[in-house]
Amino acid sequence: MKAVILLFLLTAFISTGSSYGQKMPKKVTITGYVVDKDLFPVTKADVLIDGEKSGILTDSRGFYSIRVKKDARRIGIMTFTKSSVEEDLNGRTRVNFAFERSIPDPGIYGITDPSEEEINVGYGTVRKRDLTSPVGMIDGQDKRFASYGSIYELLRGEVPGVHVTDRTIRIRGANSVNTSPAPLFVVDGVSVRNIDHIQPQMVKSIEVLKGPSASIYGSRGSNGVILIDLLTINGKR
Repeated sequence: MKAVILLFLLTAFISTGSSYGQKMPKKVTITGYVVDKDLFPVTKADVLIDGEKSGILTDSRGFYSIRVKKDARRIGIMTFTKSSVEEDLNGRTRVNFAFERSIPDPGIYGITDPSEEEINVGYGTVRKRDLTSPVGMIDGQDKRFASYGSIYELLRGEVPGVHVTDRTIRIRGANSVNTSPAPLFVVDGVSVRNIDHIQPQMVKSIEVLKGPSASIYGSRGSNGVILIDLLTINGKR
């Protein structure tokens, strides 16, 4: 009789253990990257598993890595603007996503990690650790800069990495794919055709971007980018 009871208990234990194993399947790692229609990385986007937020976000390069249960069926991405895409897993461990629209950088709206220092590049923000080319910059509030007669003289005399002849500006080392060698000018976050109207005493700072550092501007930044911030005087620029 005791043997029968022991056999029953052992069978029940094995059955329960088997059932528990089925309810708690092993996890697998899913990785991938997320870009928008312009092939810019989509950062700080939520990774969804079967429609639920996982707590995992895409990093500064648009990459993600997540551990999921083997029985997970779908994986998706949701941006801070609530745009979303989904894919069936079907046993895949690498799933990349491409949105069919441009996705703005969360940094524009103040959605940032305070532990990461960022550089303002007009249309958005770029983390210093993500810049693979140096950023030339001057503080235009130095009193001696006001002694220059024009913005072109200021650029030629003070800003490293640029070549200025009269009103023609070239950024050294920029890979031009356009007929004009002129860089893109961005003044207070707005692209302009020229900077003739800017006087040296109006300048707060000047930054020069080239190569990967200018990639946020797409093909417009192929000749490099010159960012100019103007001083605010009595609420006006």
